[in-house]
Amino acid sequence: MIIRILGCGTSSGVPMIGCDCDVCLSDDPRNRRRRVSILVKSGEKSILVDTSPDLREQLLDARVTSLDAVLYTHAHADHVHGLDDLRSVNYQMNAAISAYGTAPTMASIRERFEYVFAPPDGTWWTRPSLTPVIIDDAFAVGDVSVAPFEQGHGRSVTTGFRFGKDVAYSTDVKTLDEDAFGVLAGVKLWIVDCLGYREHPTHAHLDATLALIERVQPKLTVLTHMSHQFDYETLLAELPDNVVPGVDGMEIDTATL
Repeated sequence: MIIRILGCGTSSGVPMIGCDCDVCLSDDPRNRRRRVSILVKSGEKSILVDTSPDLREQLLDARVTSLDAVLYTHAHADHVHGLDDLRSVNYQMNAAISAYGTAPTMASIRERFEYVFAPPDGTWWTRPSLTPVIIDDAFAVGDVSVAPFEQGHGRSVTTGFRFGKDVAYSTDVKTLDEDAFGVLAGVKLWIVDCLGYREHPTHAHLDATLALIERVQPKLTVLTHMSHQFDYETLLAELPDNVVPGVDGMEIDTATL
């Protein structure tokens, strides 16, 4: 299984519009972060998690022309509002794409993007075409098993995903309950939320994320949903050996873990 970090930035992206901090003005390309998303590739299957506002550039960079599924962690704008860019993928595939999410998540997406769930009109070009799949338990996309779990995101709930036995993804998380830790047990690669140095009401900050990592004990952790509080080189030097900041475009092959 190969995991590609399509974007590892917070809702504003990095650099932020109008910000003149050192990170936003940095020449280091590792400090440029598109909105958060990943691509999971296993054999011939490709699974996209979330449709960020930067989706077009993300899919172009990853050379994606077909998808077997789109999974939604929740319906906040920075995770959904690139949805229209799936139209080109539908056109290349000549087919609709299955979209998986909890009932509240899919209801919220439907409220804003009702047209994407209409029956296909045969052209595959006039609009995106998704087939909604409501999840409340484990499921599979081809031979890829997926175990969803609930995550505390301040006053709301998001969905984390475990892919097979080796990989888990936890963006937009501040707290996890015992059921979630049970799903995460034994994972080798964990991609997890880490917004910044300062405590935040809805996202884990560095100290909180490191405490979660200590509990889960993955072989490798990649930090995501990072704000302009983090300079890549500075953060890397502060982290344990088995924890690294995410970088847009980085790929991790689980066979190497």
